[in-house]
Amino acid sequence: MGIVAPAVPSALARWFETPAGVYVLGWELDQFDSAVEDIFGFRAVQIGLPGIDFLRRNRISYRFPLSLEPGAAVMADPLQLPIASQSVDLLVLPHVLEFSSDPHLVLREAERVLMPEGQIVISGFNTLSFWGLKQFVSRRGSEAPWNARMIGLLRLKDWLKLLGFELNGGKFGCYAPPFTNQKWLSRFAFMEKAGARWWPIAGGVYVVRAIKRTAGMRLVTPAWRKERAQARALSPVTQSNGHANKQENA
Repeated sequence: MGIVAPAVPSALARWFETPAGVYVLGWELDQFDSAVEDIFGFRAVQIGLPGIDFLRRNRISYRFPLSLEPGAAVMADPLQLPIASQSVDLLVLPHVLEFSSDPHLVLREAERVLMPEGQIVISGFNTLSFWGLKQFVSRRGSEAPWNARMIGLLRLKDWLKLLGFELNGGKFGCYAPPFTNQKWLSRFAFMEKAGARWWPIAGGVYVVRAIKRTAGMRLVTPAWRKERAQARALSPVTQSNGHANKQENA
């Protein structure tokens, strides 16, 4: 039975070609590069946005994009992944949850197909930011990305924890307001450093990485290559025990 590709993800892909989209995408790709470059295994899967390679720095030889969008190697619904349980070492989900009718089910499917100690990298728009404010005041039914169901990072962390994931990296970015004009984006470029220092949780976008923990099993996995993570690495996040990890400045 044929499946018709939905319009929303394609609209998001087109938005990434606008000045604001290029600004966000450039930052996100740097974070995904840092997050995936030293994750090893046999299979890596990108869910959504098949026209953009978020796995470009990963070394796993067998990797492919899965989506309902044209251009995906595997045409499938993220709500029902045609992948065997515990068979994938790395999953990346760029803005998939925000445009899904059931983000919880997408995460459950991700947990199902990941190997024990497998890792997942997720990006999303931050609700506590200029970008979240823009989405709040935008008209209902407006185009991507403002029609997304933005998910706050605290809520996402709770969802991941319930599924047995442990966050091992995360970073906010894109502190400039969501201007559509490149001229104004350039004028507010100073907010990147200022925002990261003075209001770090107010970035317009976040990227987080989490590892699937399995009771009674702890595999040895390679650490991120610190010398390659200079200035662009995902920073460690505060764990549930309330103690903040030390900032990783490779």
